[in-house]
Amino acid sequence: MQTDTAKLTIRLPREDLDFAKAFAKAHGVSVTEVIDRYLRSLRRQEEKPGPEVQRITGLIPGDVDGMEAYRRHLHEKHSA
Repeated sequence: MQTDTAKLTIRLPREDLDFAKAFAKAHGVSVTEVIDRYLRSLRRQEEKPGPEVQRITGLIPGDVDGMEAYRRHLHEKHSA
């Protein structure tokens, strides 16, 4: 499915443009694709979490270090 596109000309410092081109080449994509993916990731960050995430949000109290509790769980599970 093809989306409607428009052309945009932007001005960047040469150093940033060179970085964008090198990054795109190293990852086998175009500079346009790098920018498109970045903008899509920004858009996803602004979206509200889904109902599953909202349902479990707040189950772990704020004063609990979740990563440390998980490490302890794994240690206990695999030490026995």
